[in-house]
Amino acid sequence: MSFGRRAGLPDVEAMTPIVLVVTGRVTRAAVPGLCAELEALLYDSEGAVRDPDAGVDCDVGGVVQADLTLVEAIARLGLVARRAGGRRLRLRNVPPELKNLLDLVGLADVVDVACGTGTGGGGGAAGNEA
Repeated sequence: MSFGRRAGLPDVEAMTPIVLVVTGRVTRAAVPGLCAELEALLYDSEGAVRDPDAGVDCDVGGVVQADLTLVEAIARLGLVARRAGGRRLRLRNVPPELKNLLDLVGLADVVDVACGTGTGGGGGAAGNEA
């Protein structure tokens, strides 16, 4: 029996992911702005999708409070990512409280949750203080 060798490293993306960093406390009023910021990262000025093979990461390690408003923001950001070529939103630096809320409302199956730290370029930062 022989096994074929896979090209490249396993579980390593060929492209740098697009990263949106969310910090502070997310309010309902800030959610449309976060979606607009992600759209600006995903689409060029002509409306074409940028880097269609790049992943979409959302770093939530800097959020102050994990609540249902943040869960709503994540759900809407996930929709924005899917509309940009069927991409799946990956969360980075997820606090345990947020992970529990995502499990509770059934969104843990809709977004990828990575509790560890990650680095990557190409993103913006959204500071939302209440």
